[in-house]
Amino acid sequence: QVQLVESGGGLVQAGGSLRLSCAASGRTFDSSAMGWFRQAPGKKREFVAAINRSGRLTRYGDSVKGRFTISRDNAKNTVSLQMSGLKPEDTAIYYCAAVLSAWVHTTETQYNDWGQGTQVTVSS
Repeated sequence: QVQLVESGGGLVQAGGSLRLSCAASGRTFDSSAMGWFRQAPGKKREFVAAINRSGRLTRYGDSVKGRFTISRDNAKNTVSLQMSGLKPEDTAIYYCAAVLSAWVHTTETQYNDWGQGTQVTVSS
């Protein structure tokens, strides 16, 4: 099991940037695929980005391709989400998730461990 704590959320103007971080504790981080999901009020949780355990494979949701970048540092047990060109529709609670796997996963039901989330608000 991996314990996850997100940070870096906040209020930003449209067009701005934010970097989210997810700190993981536990001995299985470097064996875990990681993902970022988000949930806006009244909407279902949405896939944002995912990365495999080595960091060589990544996937992105269609709405964030070209604007967001996921990365990980296995030495520091962290996964990050660099967000640029932010839009008001990016406003949501962003969650970090983990699953013991060698592959990369884009579906929330494939993940076992979740953080509490961090709020991102983009003003127009």
